[in-house]
Amino acid sequence: MNKNTSSEKSGKPSDIKLCMLASGSKGNSIYISDGQTSVLIDAGLSGVEIERRMKANNLVPNNLDAIIVSHEHSDHISGVGVLSRRFAIPVYISSKTQKAASSFLGRIDEFKIFECGTGFNINGINFHPFSLSHDARDTAGFTVTKNKTKIGIATDLGIVTTMVKEHLKMCSILILEANHDPYMLANGPYPWPLKQRIKSRSGHLSNQDSKVLLQEIVHDNLEHVILSHLSETNNTPEKALNAVGCALSCCKARIDVARQDKCGAIIHSS
Repeated sequence: MNKNTSSEKSGKPSDIKLCMLASGSKGNSIYISDGQTSVLIDAGLSGVEIERRMKANNLVPNNLDAIIVSHEHSDHISGVGVLSRRFAIPVYISSKTQKAASSFLGRIDEFKIFECGTGFNINGINFHPFSLSHDARDTAGFTVTKNKTKIGIATDLGIVTTMVKEHLKMCSILILEANHDPYMLANGPYPWPLKQRIKSRSGHLSNQDSKVLLQEIVHDNLEHVILSHLSETNNTPEKALNAVGCALSCCKARIDVARQDKCGAIIHSS
């Protein structure tokens, strides 16, 4: 059942809008809506904090139709169980991630199981999960499409495969990881094993990695790039924007950095 009320509707009913509720190692969550159906991709803050951030942008938690889980790390699932139980929200999750996360999530009344490589539809919004190289059981990136709008989401990945690039082609909006500056990581306070994990093929993309990816998939109709999952220790918004932004010299797309400490503005696809 669709639970949306007119309080969240703005613009044309078919328009896609999104809001980066949080992004970083302490919690991640993305709100996406077409004005009729609303979902969260990940809920990695407490349920109370996600509700607070949604309400700060006049978004109604009780209107959520689904929570979609990318993988089982705590910074992506901390609030999933609480929100699902409080508002009777079904949880879309892969079978491997469900098994890995089951003890943390607690009781969930309705799971919807997806598999990477097979798309699914929620009330007219199409979601296509694809595999990412990360140290979790079955990490998924997503494309989200409705009419002419396509959103690509690729965070928490150590390498960019040909498959990842294929899925992210011709997106209107891209949410890309730019986790660390290599120099800051190498000379920072993290212990050596953690630095190696971050740099590994199952770790996180650097600013330079994100720039190379964007250079290969940029196109004239790209509207907006959002850099995400920045390390608060091994990166700065300025370094990420300077490194990745030069990949947009041939188009007019806007580029922003998603924050850990507060939610971003609502973005509408044109």
